[in-house]
Amino acid sequence: MWKFLASAALLASAAYAAPAQVAGAWTPDAIPWQSAAPNGTRYALLEGVRDQLGVPFSYAFAIPAGVWDGPHSHSATARVFVARGTLKIGYSPIADKRRASAYPAGSYVIVPAGAVHFDGSDEDTVIIGTAIGPWSTTYIDSSAPASAGTSIKR
Repeated sequence: MWKFLASAALLASAAYAAPAQVAGAWTPDAIPWQSAAPNGTRYALLEGVRDQLGVPFSYAFAIPAGVWDGPHSHSATARVFVARGTLKIGYSPIADKRRASAYPAGSYVIVPAGAVHFDGSDEDTVIIGTAIGPWSTTYIDSSAPASAGTSIKR
């Protein structure tokens, strides 16, 4: 009986052991930005692969003050945490900034796949998002300039 209890305790402690190291962690100031667009937006793929079916990925996106992205949709649902600033989103094929809702730092926003929306900010903003690939963006106006890291489907 003693051997059985000792074995059970050992197995239980192994199951609840803390991981040896953190696989990845970033603060808004330490994000390894990988691309930038002429409008000043920046993008970083933090983990995963965004162009493979069924594969989850995480990303960071920076929006400079005053920059807005035209109406568009994504191929997958985006789950977004506002890490800094205030993200503004409106759901419409027409970008009417007055109709955008504001989500300050600490907010969590879900943007459904296929939902036509526009977004931007009046202050420097950083968001962290997750989605499941494949990921692409379709702009309503196909001549609209793309934001950093945008995989465009025209």
